Amino acid sequence: MKIGIIGAGQIGGALAGHLTQRGHQVKIANSRGPRTLSKVAAETGATPVGVREAVQGVDVVIVSIPERSIVDLPADLFAGVPASVVVIDTGNYYPELRDGRIAELDAGTLDSEWVAQKLGRPVVKAFNNIMARSLREGGRPPGTPGRIALSVAGDSLEARTVALHLVDELGFDGVDAGSLAESWRQQPGTPAYCKDLDRAALTRALAGAERSRVNQYRAEGEAAAKKFFAEQATNAKRATG
Repeated sequence: MKIGIIGAGQIGGALAGHLTQRGHQVKIANSRGPRTLSKVAAETGATPVGVREAVQGVDVVIVSIPERSIVDLPADLFAGVPASVVVIDTGNYYPELRDGRIAELDAGTLDSEWVAQKLGRPVVKAFNNIMARSLREGGRPPGTPGRIALSVAGDSLEARTVALHLVDELGFDGVDAGSLAESWRQQPGTPAYCKDLDRAALTRALAGAERSRVNQYRAEGEAAAKKFFAEQATNAKRATG
């Protein structure tokens, strides 16, 4: 397939590398322009392009940028892009750690529902509930015991099927999580978030999430993320010290 990725961070970069290795034609863009992506291109094999070019002539667009940056994308980015192009959102809302407060999300709009509104296109929620290291290194052949599973939520069955195929191709079991309205079940802090669960355990985790605890899940997820990044910084300092 032809795939455009907007965002060259840890998740976007990992996806670019894996997808290119599996024979897909991958274009990758960031907010600073293709000239800043030479290292990413060398490491992944993806072709650096501008943001507008990333959505043109592709079968799938993967948006992998912080929530705060969604509003900085061109308002007409998807103008003229065929409706058949699947848009996958990998993002998560971290108001204290990264994104600042977004009123609609604080009022209860789900992360990817808000992204879909801003992009003016339906999106599929995927690759948001796995750490970058697990995404880079955790893929295994189908049938491997304990194979990590990833959930996919979206309103279009056809679009979910495309995303689930990519999940499997990258070495993970896909779990169909239903409509985008159910995507809160895989947002930060939920039982399904970044636990490297197998298919059965992930299915139970999705089913066991409680809608009334969404704000609590988010706060707990953000606290865990802060702790993780602080530990990473400490370990990096020790390694260079």
